[in-house]
Amino acid sequence: MKVKISNYPNPLVCNIHTRHMEKKYAHIRRDINWSGNDHEDHVLEAIEDGVQRVYNVFNWLWFNRRTQKIKVRIDPWDTWSMDYSLAHIILPMLKQLKENNHGYPATLTEKSWNDIMDKMIYAFECKVLDGDLFDTGNQKKMQEGFRLFGKYYQNLWD
Repeated sequence: MKVKISNYPNPLVCNIHTRHMEKKYAHIRRDINWSGNDHEDHVLEAIEDGVQRVYNVFNWLWFNRRTQKIKVRIDPWDTWSMDYSLAHIILPMLKQLKENNHGYPATLTEKSWNDIMDKMIYAFECKVLDGDLFDTGNQKKMQEGFRLFGKYYQNLWD
């Protein structure tokens, strides 16, 4: 098996005015409206708008027509124990998602999402350690983690 996934295309974004305002108002709450009356603020905002218009043309010509490149090659032996092969890929991805996660499903609390992530991680850790050899109690915990993985599959993004 060989999997190669490129990064998403990154369109150009002009942040001259935005960075200026963040520096200027760093000491104030971030959720306020930046309606400054400063002439410098208005000039930088106009410059940012002009540069962004140029960037938008370039983005339309270049980035909007590009997609993330994904190449997958599956060898015949990869499907012999597909559950075991996939566990080696899914486990580190789940761990990274839990570590870097910036949210959780709207129907859950942060604590319940972390508990669910822990159950999924536990199940795939057991599978990587050849969990088929474990006792019945452990098999039930693994099955619960796999069930949760299926249930929350579409929530596995950051």
